[in-house]
Order: sequence, then structure tokens, then C-alpha cells
Amino acid sequence: MPPRAATPVGIVLLDKPAGPSSFALVDELRRRTGAKTGHTGTLDPFATGLLLLLSGTATKLAPCFSGLDKRYLTDVDLTSTTSTGDTEGETLERHDAPGREELEARLELLRGEIELPIPAASAVKIGGQRAYRLARQGIEVEMPLRRSQVYALELESDPADTASRADSVQLGLHVSSGTYVRSIATALGGHCATLRRTAVGPFRVEESDPSRLMPVSEALSRLTEEALDRVPYGLRAQVLAFEAETAGSFATLRSLPSSEQAAIEDADCKALDRPEPPEPEAES
Repeated sequence: MPPRAATPVGIVLLDKPAGPSSFALVDELRRRTGAKTGHTGTLDPFATGLLLLLSGTATKLAPCFSGLDKRYLTDVDLTSTTSTGDTEGETLERHDAPGREELEARLELLRGEIELPIPAASAVKIGGQRAYRLARQGIEVEMPLRRSQVYALELESDPADTASRADSVQLGLHVSSGTYVRSIATALGGHCATLRRTAVGPFRVEESDPSRLMPVSEALSRLTEEALDRVPYGLRAQVLAFEAETAGSFATLRSLPSSEQAAIEDADCKALDRPEPPEPEAES
């Protein structure tokens, strides 16, 4: 099999719809361009929001982007917990939603540095097998803890007073890379009814344009020195030089398919029983 093409070079900011997997969208971009293609952190199929897809030699710069902080909006159902921390799992427990004061107390415990179990429906490996595969087989395992930073965790919609209760609340989160929002929802005594990633580092979902290939030079100019230093300067210089040589060849791209078409193509990919991709930095 010939190597994947090094061009076009750039970054696509994509507003992922609910339904298709992140890998289905990576595969679709790869088919459109014929280039080596990667991601900087996946979203679960039910989640929506910003994905950063790398094309061509830009994939060599993935470490610069994969460790960026993230921002999310999530609607949390506080009346039940599920096996997956979202709407796709089995209901484990039903209960009354907490009052405002109790909810605020729970939120306060989840700000700053936290350590929570990784969801069972995740791509981490347990004894050499993906956790979500074990969960599908009904095999219960003790999930490892993951430490992360919650820089902000705020109520976007909330009960009108301290005595009232709300079955569901919307939360805004600013978290470090690798944080599982589903774990936070579970710790609150609920599960994610919706989840939307609104930002990755300096990149905002409002900038999403599936037909635009953002130049690597533009993307790197928005990163901090700490993020840039995750890739050696010499390698960054090589990618930038190669981009300059090939500039203008691929200014725009055809739009990605609709969520329905992507979901069909995702199912087709799974039917091929492809080898499992490397463990993603799944954060949802």
C-alpha cells in the first residue's frame, strides 16, 4: 500500500454533529484528500462540537494541539445515573434531584484538581482490551482514576432559589485535556443528556468551516510557547517550510457529509472490522 500523501497540509475545524463517530469524520476527510489524516482528541458519537482534524504533514504537529484545554456545555439529568454516564447506557439508579444548596456543594468539590474514575464506556485498555468492549460483554472491571484540572464549572441554568430543585441543569466547563465530562456528571449524581465542545485552546466552534483548510502557520501562531514546545522546533520548521512550498494548492475542501450520511459510512467502516485505531484522547 503506498504511503498516504503529505498534502494537502493544514487543519480543519469541524463542528461535529450528533451520531457519527469522530473516526468516521477522520476517515471521510482522508477519503476526500488522499492525505494522511489525524485528530487531536475525539468526541463520543452522541456529543457535538469542535473537532480539530490534521491533514498531511500537519499530523506531525499533533502534540501541539492534543494537550490544549477544552470548554464544554452539557445538560445534566440529575435524576438518574447510567452505566455510560450519558443517555446511551443502562439506568443504574433513579433518585430525586438535589436542591440548590446541595448541588452547589457538589459542584464545589469538583473544581480545581480532581481525580475521578474513567467511564467504563471508554477506549482505555484494561488487561489489553478496550474498556468499552468489556462493558458490552457485561464484564465489570474496576476503572482506573484519572487526575485532571477543572478550571471552571458553572451553572448556566439553575433553580431560581436555594430551596428549589431542577431535574436537569446546564453546566459550562473549562477543563484540562483528558477530562471526562461524563465522569463529572456521574459524580454529581446524574448523567450527560447532551454534550457540546465549544472550544479547544484558542480555537472556537464558531470558527468551524468544513470547507476551509486552516494554514499550519496560522494555527501555530495562536498557540502558547508551552504548546509549541511539545514538538521540536526543527520539525515545526520543516512542516512550515513544506507548507510554504505547497501553498495555494488546496485552499478549500468539499464539505463533509451530513450527519446521516456520515453515520451510514461509520457503520460501513465498522462492518469492515478494521483494526482498532490507537487509543484516542477521548474526553467526553
